[in-house]
Parts: sequence; C-alpha cells; structure tokens
Amino acid sequence: MRSVTYRDLTTLEEFAAVVDLEREIWGPGYDEVVPVPILAVSVLRGGILIGAFDDDRLVGFVYSLPGIKHGRPTEWSHMLGVLDRFRNDGIGRQLKLEQRDRALALGLDLIEWTYDPMQAMNAHLNFAKLGVIAEEYEENVYGESSSPLHKGNPTDRFVAEWWIRTPRVERRLAGSAPLAPVLTVEPANRTRAAAEWLEPGALDLSLDARRISVEIPADFTGMLSRAPDLALAWRMATRQLFTTYFARGYRAIEFFLDRPSRKGAYLLTRR
Repeated sequence: MRSVTYRDLTTLEEFAAVVDLEREIWGPGYDEVVPVPILAVSVLRGGILIGAFDDDRLVGFVYSLPGIKHGRPTEWSHMLGVLDRFRNDGIGRQLKLEQRDRALALGLDLIEWTYDPMQAMNAHLNFAKLGVIAEEYEENVYGESSSPLHKGNPTDRFVAEWWIRTPRVERRLAGSAPLAPVLTVEPANRTRAAAEWLEPGALDLSLDARRISVEIPADFTGMLSRAPDLALAWRMATRQLFTTYFARGYRAIEFFLDRPSRKGAYLLTRR
C-alpha cells in the first residue's frame, strides 16, 4: 500500500506541476487546461487546490473555485485528476474528503461539480461513497472536447450536489451502504447483451412511478475508444431519459454498480 500525502498547493511552481499533470491525465492534444494564472488568483480568493503526493511526486489533485448559488456561497469543483496507475488506491475519494474539510472550515454547506453520468465508476464514487444527489442535466456543457478520452462524444454532464453537512453524507463517509435496490422500481430502459458491449434497449418515457431506474453500461470509456458509434447511441438514449424525467420532477439519489453484469443503474425519485 502506497503512503500518499495530501497538502494545499500555494506556489507558482506547484501550480505549474498541476498544469503538467492535467495534460498527462487528459491526454495528448488536450488544450483546455486550467492555466497557472487562473489557479493562482482563484486560490488567492477562496479556491481550493489540494495535491496528492507519492513521496515528492504529484500524482493527483482536486481544484475548486468559489461560486454563488441562489445567493449563497458555494465551491464549484472543476477538476479532479489522478494518474492511471494510482486510481485504485482511493486517492480520488481522499482528495474529495480533504476538499470537504477545507469547505467546512470556510463555513460552506455545498460543493458542486459536473461529471459524465455514463461513467459508472465515477457514479459509484459520487453516489455510493460520497452521497451526492443530481437533478440537473447539462447537454454538451463544455462543447467539443479536445481530450482523446472523449472521442467526439458530446460532453453531457450531471451536476452533482454534495451537501457536505447532511446526515446522508456523513453516513456514506462513515461507510454505510446505499439503499438496497427495491422491488417497486420501474425500469425506464433495459440493456441488451451483445458480443462485446451492452446495447441500449427500448426507452419508456411515460412512467409515473415513485421510483424509476436508468441502466448504463459499465465500460463507457472503452466503448468511446473502440465502439464510438455505440457510445453515441448510448449518449443520445440516456440524454432523452434524464432530461425527460428531470423536467418532470425526478432526481437521481443512488447508483448501483453491478460488475458481473457489466452495468449499473441510477435510482430516480420524485423531488
């Protein structure tokens, strides 16, 4: 087990190291990095920038900037990145815990960020481990990305709301499991098994149940690189589901990861 340490980043040299790490994580040709001057001024005025170090080497970071929502101060977490070979060491989760500690010290209640709802492992971290909820779906929020990780797929995103003082969040951080899937959930879609990938099945946009589920495949990143047309079909299908049901007063409150079946499912309930 690696001995990883965490600390706030405050110097120009550390900011430059973050920029280098952004390019390494998001891949060759990625030109949407947060540059040194923006890191510097946002940290100067309430931003949070924390690095994860393996010995003296920066291997991950989390970055948020001050925000305002409905007249109240918040933190907007713009980036969290960890080098591939360190991603199974719990560094991403620990960076979020460090970020929460800093936000609590600032007297804040809410940290928000966007993430791709098709990324099952991110969904598992966000819902099962951190206790977020989501009720906003943004279509192609960042436009066409130059990162090879996205492969031309629209940058549709959930807005994750992390209410950092709530009992729900405290229970998840203490290790309590999410709600077990219940029998009264109505499926809004079903996956279809194919040779290598799961394919999107028929959609049901007419449900009026208290709880509904939306299934996604587990390896969307692999699909982006090796089956981009299928990845786009999944994007369009889930976009239709989430925008329809969010507009009708539902929100996502849980995510259940089913590794043996190569899929996961969101639980949506009425707000």
